[in-house]
Amino acid sequence: TTHYLFIVVVAVNSTLLTINAGDYIFYTDWMWTSFVVFSVSQSTMLAVGAIYYMLFTGVPGTATYYATIMTIYTWVAKGAWFALGYPYDFIVVPVWIPSAMLLDLTYWATRRNKHAAIIIGGTLVGLSFPLFNMVNLLLVRDPLEVAFKYPRPTLPAYMTPIEPQVGKFYNSPVALGSGAGAVLTVPIAALGAKLNTWTYR
Repeated sequence: TTHYLFIVVVAVNSTLLTINAGDYIFYTDWMWTSFVVFSVSQSTMLAVGAIYYMLFTGVPGTATYYATIMTIYTWVAKGAWFALGYPYDFIVVPVWIPSAMLLDLTYWATRRNKHAAIIIGGTLVGLSFPLFNMVNLLLVRDPLEVAFKYPRPTLPAYMTPIEPQVGKFYNSPVALGSGAGAVLTVPIAALGAKLNTWTYR
């Protein structure tokens, strides 16, 4: 009983840790500005929480289950904003599940090798997470219109949406998010696995 209770505690607390790593929801009114920060924080925390939870259970598929919990949390938040009168596109639910599936696949394909899960799986999470979410954001219906028509009441001054200047695409949020996410995910995930080892030694 204690064993399964601890699994529940790890799942809940890891999820809370992930959703509080920066802003865990893409708000349409500043999603492009926050894309790099979001990619770094969320890809890192997804890998840390999922690897810790996966190594504790030793079962491939746990990372996907973990990402599903976070997705449900976010859809509940999306529904809450929608109930307040904001449009459906005001919040874009992040895509955690495909990256977590890659982590599970790595763990399974390497015969539950925790070092491969950290290095290979962590890198795959860091590289894939920004790409999946960029595609997701591209599907939003006219984000500028939504941003100007429905600003958040808590929107800080420095995040106030402004008209973009056409032609300035030399700063690639996908490249920055993917690179930074991949570089930072592996060492921090390794630290999480090490803490897991110390906990049960």
